[in-house]
Amino acid sequence: MPQRSTSPSQMPAALAPARWWKRWWGRQTPHRQDRFAMLAPLIAVLMFLAAIGSSFMYLRLEEIDREQEAVKRDVEYTQQQIRLRLLERQEQLMRIGRDISNEEVDAEEFISRAESLVAQHPDLQSVSWIDERRRIKASYAAPSLPAPQVRAVDTLLRPGGDTESTFSLARDLQQPVYAQPAGTPDSVPLLQLHIPLSDRGHFAGVLLAEYSNESLLRYGVPAEVLAKYAVALLNGNGQVLAGNAAPIHMVGARLLPWSSQSEPYEVPVSPVGNGLVLRAQAYRTSQGVIGSGLFWLVGALSILTAWMLIGNWKHTRRRLQAQQALVSETNFRRAMESSMLTGMRALDMQGRITYVNTAFCRMTGWSESALVGHTAPFVHWPEEDRDFLVARLEDELNGRTPPGGFQVRVKRRDGSIFDGRMYVSPLIDAVGKQTGWMTSMTDITEPNRVREQLSASYERFTKVLEALDASVSVAPINSHELLFANKLYRLWFGVQTEGHEKLVAEAGVPSIPASDEAMDDDVDAFVGLPTDSLTDTQSESTEVFVPELGKWLEVRTRYLSWVDARLVQMVIATDITPRRRAEEQSAAQAERAQSSSRLITMGEMASSVAHELNQPLAAISNYCNGMVSRIKGPGIAEADLLAALDKTARQAQRAGQIIQRIQSFVKRSEPNRSPSDVEHMVFEAMELAGIELRRRNVRLSHYVAARLPQLQVDPILIEQVLVNLLRNAAEAIDLAQRPTANRNIELRVVPKVVNDKAGIEFSVADTGNGLAPEVKERLFEAFFSTKAEGMGIGLNLCRTIVESHLGRMQAENLYNGNEGTGCRFSFWIPLAQSSVTPNGAQSGPANTPELLR
Repeated sequence: MPQRSTSPSQMPAALAPARWWKRWWGRQTPHRQDRFAMLAPLIAVLMFLAAIGSSFMYLRLEEIDREQEAVKRDVEYTQQQIRLRLLERQEQLMRIGRDISNEEVDAEEFISRAESLVAQHPDLQSVSWIDERRRIKASYAAPSLPAPQVRAVDTLLRPGGDTESTFSLARDLQQPVYAQPAGTPDSVPLLQLHIPLSDRGHFAGVLLAEYSNESLLRYGVPAEVLAKYAVALLNGNGQVLAGNAAPIHMVGARLLPWSSQSEPYEVPVSPVGNGLVLRAQAYRTSQGVIGSGLFWLVGALSILTAWMLIGNWKHTRRRLQAQQALVSETNFRRAMESSMLTGMRALDMQGRITYVNTAFCRMTGWSESALVGHTAPFVHWPEEDRDFLVARLEDELNGRTPPGGFQVRVKRRDGSIFDGRMYVSPLIDAVGKQTGWMTSMTDITEPNRVREQLSASYERFTKVLEALDASVSVAPINSHELLFANKLYRLWFGVQTEGHEKLVAEAGVPSIPASDEAMDDDVDAFVGLPTDSLTDTQSESTEVFVPELGKWLEVRTRYLSWVDARLVQMVIATDITPRRRAEEQSAAQAERAQSSSRLITMGEMASSVAHELNQPLAAISNYCNGMVSRIKGPGIAEADLLAALDKTARQAQRAGQIIQRIQSFVKRSEPNRSPSDVEHMVFEAMELAGIELRRRNVRLSHYVAARLPQLQVDPILIEQVLVNLLRNAAEAIDLAQRPTANRNIELRVVPKVVNDKAGIEFSVADTGNGLAPEVKERLFEAFFSTKAEGMGIGLNLCRTIVESHLGRMQAENLYNGNEGTGCRFSFWIPLAQSSVTPNGAQSGPANTPELLR
């Protein structure tokens, strides 16, 4: 019969969950499916155990409920029996009480009727008649009652006892009252019933009946109940009065299938109330360990099922773990294969391609299907190289390829060509048999291009070094091998290392002494030691004179790590002979400029100097003329003659000192730095400038701080700076045409710290017009002057001299409010420890002429 297609709506309803489960399972990821497959057996085990446990619990609870209902029903039936028995006795006693109240019964009749009642009912132990004064008028007790509990006639109830309290309660309530008095260890616990008596509406005593709890339990509880339950009578405090009670175990123990413990049930015995409680607990009702065969069978089957499910879960977990490990390993190997930059190709023994990886396909541009299964000539072979590649393939199949591989040209699918290097190795299977050849291919087009560029770069670099105007040489440490020398080095020193070593020695760069132990010629002394600190240091520069060449050379040395990892020393020597000559000429010109400046200064001061010299010379002339006149006269005393001669000598000495000071100031001398006394330099400058100041009628005040340290300076140059500043201050005052009272110059010399360096500051303040802004900007510029006859080199030389001593010079205007009151020039010279290095060498320029360049 032809089969009909069934639409989803026509499928049975029972197949719908299966189809939904299949669709949902298909949408899950493999990782989730594996996790679910691993957890499914464990979940099944837990659900099965939960179902079995729930079933047993439910059945056990049902069984306990049935047992409890049975106990409750039987206990309530027993309680009804005891209640009816007590009510019946109570009714009989109340009839006797009514007869007593009606005075129809005397003491003898009461004893007779009580004896008959006790004999008929064994649970009744004694009956007593007690009047309103608590005196026992008549009493009868069963023979089984212990003697201490028998009540004697004409005795009173014990005050404060339980019986007396119940007596008072019955009197107050005028109703029958049950009581359970506290017993003693040697007495039998009894249940008391107090029935009040009345005489014409007045209380006339009570009728006391005492029941035996044991007898009440024995005769009041049906026999079928005693056979099934442990029945006991308890007082209000939970103490057992009669019967026996089964021990109570833990609450959860009764839930166990093999437990014989049942739930007890208790009810108060009416009409006694809470004073007497009836408790019943069923004896063993379960089938026991042996009788619970069904339970043990189901338990064993459950354990077996759980064990099988757990075993299945463990097996599934191990299988999934193995599967995941296999998948991970496969993915890892596939990822490695796909991420490799090296192309892999496998050939069988006949030269047929059996495998290519992703990198090989990516390099050539051909797909795997276009390569695998094909034999030579291959599609990635260039047409022009086919003969060469066929020969290479034959060598490859015969195992004659070089270990270092060989270079070939490979054609891409788009027709472009790239360079590749191939390495061939045997392809061995798992049993150790060779099944073909494995070839790895690397694209070396870029390395070839870089190699060609490096070669061209090296050639250009060599040409540049050959064309340099400096000598370049490279040699290893403690070796006579010359690794590189350019054209100028070969022209000066030849091809030997003597020139290199001589330049290193002249430059003062110590080489590493050779070890006493025998060493190979190609191993330097730094083998095994870290040399990064040497190669990272800056190159050192030194100027040396080479007599053989007659040249001054600037030598720069540097440590390098050579291409073979050896530590080498590179020396670059540049001819600086023309520069040295220019520097010497510049220094000579600067020295002549300083001397000329001093001569110009003294020339400008010539009239003042002449005036200064005229005074001692005129005094000498006067003293000589006076002595001549006195000698020609009547006579002269020897003392007067000696005094005149002494004054003449002092004036001559004064004139000589003036001339000597001027000569020392203007004479040409080389700069000579030495520890100099500050106060002496200041007073020498004041003496030299004092002539000009007196000529211009300018008053000089000075302040020199006490205990100033010595300066490492050239005193003549510092005096020249002070003289120039004092002369300029006097000229500024004269130009301002200040009155006599305001023609003042103040010279101050004080210690001062600048940038954490200790030094001494010299300042000269005048009372002139100050400096105009345009003049202040170009104040220290060479050949700039505001004087018509000035050369413009005075302040420039002063600043140069100060800076040659590592000092600073500046100028500023002085103001009184908004009015200018003068100008102050100051310069600062650091102390000797700031300008002298520890080994005594000067840290600043070697001399002034070099700085003037």
